[in-house]
Amino acid sequence: MKYIFEALNWASSFLEENRREKYAAELLLMNQLEMGRAHFLANLRMELTEHQIAQFKESIHKHAEGIPIQYIIGFEDFYGRRFYVNEEVLIPRPETEELVEGILKRIPALFGNKEIPKVTDIGTGSGAIAITLALENAKCEVTAIDIAPASIEVAKRNATVLGAEVNFIHGDLLQPLLCDPSVRMDIIVSNPPYIPDEEIATLSTVVKDHEPMRALAGGKDGLDFYRRLAEQIPQILNAPGLVAFEIGAGQGESVKDLMERSLPDAKVEIVYDINGKDRFVFAEQ
Repeated sequence: MKYIFEALNWASSFLEENRREKYAAELLLMNQLEMGRAHFLANLRMELTEHQIAQFKESIHKHAEGIPIQYIIGFEDFYGRRFYVNEEVLIPRPETEELVEGILKRIPALFGNKEIPKVTDIGTGSGAIAITLALENAKCEVTAIDIAPASIEVAKRNATVLGAEVNFIHGDLLQPLLCDPSVRMDIIVSNPPYIPDEEIATLSTVVKDHEPMRALAGGKDGLDFYRRLAEQIPQILNAPGLVAFEIGAGQGESVKDLMERSLPDAKVEIVYDINGKDRFVFAEQ
């Protein structure tokens, strides 16, 4: 193994043997060499140093063992920005970009000329949702809450690097805000843990053995966090106000019912993602 194309051939075969996607080889080597895709493909006959080969082999072995590519390279792209990630936070998914887009589209119609819509992101993780909302709509005053101090540190790092003004709070769901009766929010967004406990064992090892379990398991039916939020939200949501949830496929009707009982005057809708799965619930009051 001497040239880029030889390293890719070896890595692709090795990953396939270990039931991993072979495209990971290209992503890992491009990142290691700090090359864009066009430059990378134009230099497949470039000679690699022994150190580069050893480093690449180490990354390939890590991914073969199940470590997600994003944790190996240290980032994931979300809404056109690069977010630092590690094993303390869930890796941002493309579907969550649709959640953010849904919120941004609803703000003008719901809040009109309101000077500063106050937004809270519950279970912020890497901060992808909170930071993106703050950067995409400068009018928003964004607060992000997470129960894990280690996750908050990751989110703070991303906010600093990306230049986003977000207020980060350590706490359990909305509890830190409910302590002050004067605090009200216009928008509450969350992508909480929603995988039913019995389904955790069926997940890919890349997910269940490496991404934080606190960001995955949602109780017996996956709805524990939605139930708790449904109880808390009426105490803090303004009218007009918006609630935006990401949900697991097949949970739409259940979460819609929870929100209709929580906010009887709200218009609640299930929205399907680009793959045709019920993926979001929006409630406007």
